[in-house]
Amino acid sequence: MAINTVNIIDEYIKTHPGSKKLHERALKIFSANGATHTARVLDPFRPYVVRAQGTRKWDIDGNEYLDYVMGHGALILGHAHPAVVQAVQEQVAKGTHYGENHPFEVEWAELIQRNMPAMKRIEFFPCGQEANMMAIRLSRLFTGRKKILRFAENFHGWGDELVVTHTPGVSNDYVTMIPGHDLKLVEKELATKEYALVMAEGGGAHMAGQVPWDPDFIRGIPPLAKKYGTIFLIDEVVTGFRDAPGGWQSTIGVTPDLTSLGKIIGGGVGVGALGGRADVMDMLTPKAPPQPFARHSGTWNANPLTAAAGVAACKLYLDGEPQRLANELGAYLREKGNQALKEKGYSCRLYGRTIVHLYLGSLDYEPTEGSLPPTSDAAKLMSKVDEKMRLCVHLLQRGIATMGARFFVLSAYHTKEELDRTVDALISSLDAMAQEGSLGK
Repeated sequence: MAINTVNIIDEYIKTHPGSKKLHERALKIFSANGATHTARVLDPFRPYVVRAQGTRKWDIDGNEYLDYVMGHGALILGHAHPAVVQAVQEQVAKGTHYGENHPFEVEWAELIQRNMPAMKRIEFFPCGQEANMMAIRLSRLFTGRKKILRFAENFHGWGDELVVTHTPGVSNDYVTMIPGHDLKLVEKELATKEYALVMAEGGGAHMAGQVPWDPDFIRGIPPLAKKYGTIFLIDEVVTGFRDAPGGWQSTIGVTPDLTSLGKIIGGGVGVGALGGRADVMDMLTPKAPPQPFARHSGTWNANPLTAAAGVAACKLYLDGEPQRLANELGAYLREKGNQALKEKGYSCRLYGRTIVHLYLGSLDYEPTEGSLPPTSDAAKLMSKVDEKMRLCVHLLQRGIATMGARFFVLSAYHTKEELDRTVDALISSLDAMAQEGSLGK
């Protein structure tokens, strides 16, 4: 695609005429600036994709992209993995919804349980957000309490009690938000014995750790939760089966009471799951009145089509090879990218594991461990949104697709050659932004 560093927006529009026309139609239908997901809002617009395979995708204008969105983190196997495609094709021919129990749902749950044995019971949902909503309901029913303890910037979905407390139109009478680094503050809250649930996002806030956790902080929560009778949930919708077959929790040696899953366990088809302690999960067991239980309904729970894809994908995760490869590729991208950024003198760094985040801003220090950011300041880690959105357009024009240039989601099938090309595109984009004066200090 042509690149004009003086006016990247004009050049982008010229090379995406089909996407522009679709965007104009979408603006008349979809309220979120013509998008069906706020993460897909971009000035002037994101490309409209018509096909994807492996690590690549193609838009309606024939432009090819190296993909680092990877289905919002769902595609550690890349696009259209043959085993998943075959499973879905075979199941479509047999029926997409039986309205009955079926073998795949049992096999699927057993495969998940093999990697995460602490999930003594498992239930499926259409998405990870619904799994988190059920975790709240079960915890309240089990403990007889109402309050939920959450950590700043952690994302668990858009439901009222899952979003940040300053969101307009949301009632937060029973939700408390605190910083995610002070165990004394956690204990102060839990000691009131008013909390049904404390929940933390796997890896850290936003897509596996744009604001990463201190593992010792998370390790300190289970004993406090147990002491004060509160259920502890780790939300592994993003990190489950990505960082390791046993999820992020297995990498730091923590076993929560409940774990929510999504994305990767479906092999690219929409899904959520919740599992954990049998006594908590068994609050779903139907009982005769007046005994309380939590109803679990949902038309698409563990439907045969999704379950077939999930079984095919989860079989491939058992040996840990996809996770090993994705971690190896993440380390390569970090190292190559940071080397190039240092050589060019840019105050930017890459950090993370299988999802590599981009930090723009002043460096507080050079981290000694490559997966960590160059600052512990959460506000700085979450800043520079406008610059990153501009960078996103530059990268798209160079054939690199990201989610707002905030991070690069790795699959097991990206190649080192593709990562080298990505680093070149990143440096070229930053050079162009410096030239046009859009790269802040």
